[in-house]
Amino acid sequence: MGDARLGSRLKEVRTAAGLTQAELAERAGVSRKTINTVENGVFVPSTLLALELARALGTTVEGLFFLAD
Repeated sequence: MGDARLGSRLKEVRTAAGLTQAELAERAGVSRKTINTVENGVFVPSTLLALELARALGTTVEGLFFLAD
């Protein structure tokens, strides 16, 4: 489940890149639902998924996720 301490800029970075959830999902090798649940804070991505998302968006993990405490 989600963790309230984890903040995400995933949606912001994805939309700035002009990608839909489905397009990002395809690039990262996951389902659109996975992207949706990460963006909505329902699901905390694994380290591997966070790295794949960062690579797909041409940024770093730190560019996508942050601790909100």
